[in-house]
Amino acid sequence: MAGVRVLDLTNVLAGPFAAYQLSLLGAEVIKIESPQGDLARELGASPQAAANKMGLSYYAQNAGKQSIVLDLKTAPGRQVFFDLLDTARVVIENFRPGVMDRLQLGFDVLKQRNPQLVYCAISGFGQTGDLASTPAYDQIIQGYSGVMSITGHPEGPATRAGFPVADTVGGLTAAMAICAALNRTDQAQLIDVSMLESLMSTLGWAASNQLQAGVSATRLGNENMTSAPSGAFETADGLLNVAANQEAHWQRLCVALDCQDLLQDGRFQTRDLRKQHRAELNQVLAPIFKRQATQHWVAHLSRANIPVGPVLSLEESLQQEQVIGRGFIDPDHRLVTNGFLLNGQRLRPNSPPPTLDQDRLKILRDLGYTDAQIEALHE
Repeated sequence: MAGVRVLDLTNVLAGPFAAYQLSLLGAEVIKIESPQGDLARELGASPQAAANKMGLSYYAQNAGKQSIVLDLKTAPGRQVFFDLLDTARVVIENFRPGVMDRLQLGFDVLKQRNPQLVYCAISGFGQTGDLASTPAYDQIIQGYSGVMSITGHPEGPATRAGFPVADTVGGLTAAMAICAALNRTDQAQLIDVSMLESLMSTLGWAASNQLQAGVSATRLGNENMTSAPSGAFETADGLLNVAANQEAHWQRLCVALDCQDLLQDGRFQTRDLRKQHRAELNQVLAPIFKRQATQHWVAHLSRANIPVGPVLSLEESLQQEQVIGRGFIDPDHRLVTNGFLLNGQRLRPNSPPPTLDQDRLKILRDLGYTDAQIEALHE
């Protein structure tokens, strides 16, 4: 995406995450902030960083960008935005529907000025529909999507995912759509990203079972709805994920655990039978796994070609050689990057996250503003 300028008007997570992905792909991203700055600048685990408007929540998805403060509620602020628009291909915003129109900066206005514009609006429920104007944060979307209803243990309440999955999936959806829309150069493109629909699109298996077979997904804790035994088992020192999803896995598991008699047990003869008798099967396997430590089972079952792995803490996961060795963590800025290598190379941000209004002089001078004009605008 080298040579593509992106104007990022977004806040907090979904939009900034989308723009961060584009930045990693080589786009020039100019983050346009209100005088108060992105709310995420005040969030995160470090109170000192938050007090300095460089909160760690902001730090996570704004590297490689430039920052300029514009008050889009004023005519001078909008004029600078229009001047930037003349140099850009992409605008991303995640205001509630209608806000950009009220600022006189909606798609219909901007495409008249920039006929090749890719305009991406990210919102909780999309720009249309009964819920379009409803305020939406990640947890609200998780609840509306059905994700919470199938997350957690059967005997417990519905549970949110442990990270803002709706925001991040929404951001990835936006980045993918923008990349696709850039292939059209004959007319402006309007992308309407719904975080709700983005998240629900990842429910493919569960949704298909519901829509085509009338079978509702339920909370299964750490169990896999499609097979058994497939879930997390307690070991002598932690948790072990075992995924015996194929018949061959099941047979090899029985041999590896020295419980071949289970192969003759009528309750466990087929995948469907093992799912029906999941509780009885787990009762047999649970005490076996508790006899040894997690790493023993990882090594032993891996040798038997059975899908298996430990349940790591986030700290442990970030310290894995598998993760570090492939350059997933950018060592210069101590940030996670993205999920792929391109021609064997890791995509990394070329600069740390900007301080608020850090690049005002450079951006405005590049547009041809004199220092006197810049000072007048600042005042």
